[in-house]
Amino acid sequence: MIETYSAGLMSQSFWFVEFKKYLKLLADNLSEEEIKKQVITGNFFGAPNEYRNQRIYRYIYNRCKALDEQGQKLFFSSDLSTQKLINLICIIREDRLFFEFLNEVYREKIILGAEFLENADAKIFFRNKEIQSDIVAGWNESTKKRLISGYFNFMSDANLLSADGKRRKITPPLPDIALERYLAARGETSILKAVTGSC
Repeated sequence: MIETYSAGLMSQSFWFVEFKKYLKLLADNLSEEEIKKQVITGNFFGAPNEYRNQRIYRYIYNRCKALDEQGQKLFFSSDLSTQKLINLICIIREDRLFFEFLNEVYREKIILGAEFLENADAKIFFRNKEIQSDIVAGWNESTKKRLISGYFNFMSDANLLSADGKRRKITPPLPDIALERYLAARGETSILKAVTGSC
């Protein structure tokens, strides 16, 4: 997992379809250069312009690099909900702060039996991180607000949250046993606990 804090997620989306498309090209044994050419020149991701297309490619490339060959095989043998969790796990592997948010806020709320995740929970998390980290303390309010919005969107797209009126209902997933074993074998039970709220 990346060691330093970053605000990079505010420029990203869940991009599940793009993630799946990229992994399919890898499964078809295309080289990274061939994939890059197909994505960039063919606008494989359907981006509105070339600049955005290249940015999405870089993000998806890094995300897919976080998934080893065994993980790629697991992805294609899994159902849709597990595939979305795998995408989320790759995002977590690339972003320490998002992992800590899930582990320290989402998981804690589940353990305490809370029904909803609130904006106030996220604001408290960032206030605590400002005290712990000069990097986070240096971010403006707009950056933190965009990150909070992004975190909630990622969690909703991965089905960790569901809409309940204007509130976000906590809906912890029940991961496939194959995913549990995969993460355990990699020494990543902390990620499993963060996304499921298990002890």
